[in-house]
Amino acid sequence: MNKTLSRCIVPFGVALIAGLSLIAAVNRFKSYDRSVSVRGLCEREVKADVAYYPISFSRDGNNLVDLNKDMQSTNKSVVEFLKKNGFEDGEITLTVPTINDHRSESYRREGLADYTMNQTITLYTKKVDKVLDLQTHLSELFEMGIAISESWSGPSFEFNGLNDIKVSMIEEANKSALESAKQFAKDSHSRVGKIKDASQGYFSVEDRDVNTSHIKTVRVVTNVTYYLR
Repeated sequence: MNKTLSRCIVPFGVALIAGLSLIAAVNRFKSYDRSVSVRGLCEREVKADVAYYPISFSRDGNNLVDLNKDMQSTNKSVVEFLKKNGFEDGEITLTVPTINDHRSESYRREGLADYTMNQTITLYTKKVDKVLDLQTHLSELFEMGIAISESWSGPSFEFNGLNDIKVSMIEEANKSALESAKQFAKDSHSRVGKIKDASQGYFSVEDRDVNTSHIKTVRVVTNVTYYLR
C-alpha cells in the first residue's frame, strides 16, 4: 500500500513543477511581447558645397552676322567679369545660343528688331561664398549695357556631403529614439529591453528658407521598436 502511494506522489510532484514552469514561461512570453515603437529625429543645418549659377541675357539686331559679333563681344565681357570675381575657365560654361526670328510673327510689335539672340553662361563651382558675393556686383554688368534676362532666377545651391554625416546623424536619431522609449517605460513602470525591430527613414535635404537657399536642413527619422520588461 505504501509503495503504491509513493508511486502516485512522484508523478504529482513532477506535474506540479511542470505546471509552475509552464506558468513562468507564459509570463516570460507575455513580458517579451510587450513593446513600444518610437521615432528618433536628427536635424542639422549645413552649408551648401556646390553652386549652380546660370546667367542669361540677350541681344537684338536686324543682321545675323552683326548680331553674332555683338553676342561674342558680350560673352567675352561676361566671362571676364566672372574671372575678375574669382572664377576659372573650368567653372564657366557657355551654352549654344538660340535665336528668335520675329519676322514671321503675326502680331509683331512696332520697332522690334528682326532677331533676338539668347545666351546663357553657367557657373558650376564649389566656391559658394564667391557666388554669394558675386550677386552684389551684378550692377557692373548693367553698367556695360548687359541686362540679365527676366527669366533669370539667381543661383541654386546643392549639398553633396551627405555621406560624411550620415553615420553620426543616424547615431543621434537612434539616441533620440532610445530616450523616448525610456520616458515611455518610466511612465508605464517598465524598463526598456532589446530592440525588436528597427528601420531607417530617408534622408531629406531642403532649403532652410527661400531667402537663404545656400543653407540646407538635413533631416533623418529612424523607427525603432523596443521590448519592455
